[in-house]
Amino acid sequence: MNAVTVKNITKTYDKGKVLAVDNISFEVKEGELFGLIGPDGAGKTSIFRILTTLLLADKGEASVAGFDVIKDYQSIRNNVGYMPGKFSLYQDLTVAENLSFFATVFGTTIEANYDLIKDIYDQIKPFSNRRAGKLSGGMKQKLALCCALIHKPLVLLLDEPTTGVDVVSRKEFWEMLKTLKKQGITILVSTPYMDEANLCERIALLQKGKIMSVDTPENIIKAFPYTLYGAKSDQIYKLLNDLRLNGQVESCYAFGEFLHVTLKEKQENGKKILRVIAEQNGHSNIWIEEIKPGIEDSFILLSGEQG
Repeated sequence: MNAVTVKNITKTYDKGKVLAVDNISFEVKEGELFGLIGPDGAGKTSIFRILTTLLLADKGEASVAGFDVIKDYQSIRNNVGYMPGKFSLYQDLTVAENLSFFATVFGTTIEANYDLIKDIYDQIKPFSNRRAGKLSGGMKQKLALCCALIHKPLVLLLDEPTTGVDVVSRKEFWEMLKTLKKQGITILVSTPYMDEANLCERIALLQKGKIMSVDTPENIIKAFPYTLYGAKSDQIYKLLNDLRLNGQVESCYAFGEFLHVTLKEKQENGKKILRVIAEQNGHSNIWIEEIKPGIEDSFILLSGEQG
């Protein structure tokens, strides 16, 4: 059985003028770590709010842990853990008071579910008497996750949980998710960070309310149809424009301190072709190499096809 099923969900705002989710369908298997990957405005939060029964879709059907989001909304709330993108715990309450409050709401105790939350709880326990609003970003993140797990949910929904936290805290958070997955919890997580896509078993790439691809990160990268080149010169911005204006170049975009480039036709001497273009436009200290594509390259390609 699927832990999450979404069928042809559509959601609009402003009396139908703004299309946030456009006929989306996907499934999350029991025990799977599934990622919704996309930038702000892709529709991720709207999907999460529909799945957590906080928002009604205009069209379509959805179920979580076998419960329909409309008919069985109370059962979903009892069996789902939800961590919204914005820190939403009681900032004036202490760490201990927040945990106690959420445990009471669900009719349980920290002790009853200690085996599930142990690794996370032990990290925040030293700050038990500190107000939640005074915690660091990483500790707020761990407290929110602990509260979402306090009732041992069947499905854990995490909406951009690592946005705004430091790199070390992001890494620690994903290690915690791997541990939770081993305990049989289904995890649906959204993120705008493309590097985090590789930490999921399967992902859905979203853009402007549409799903562009659903597969494993490895398969999405394998499907990249072009030979990809990295390029650099002393005048990187000029090189970007020169390559984009050349008729042999399919795509060229900035990627950190380099450019990622594809050619319209597969060429065995693609490196030489790009070097000649750069030299003809007066560039020096030219570096061009064939490189492996990543999730972000696949995302940019699919976005272009959709647009």
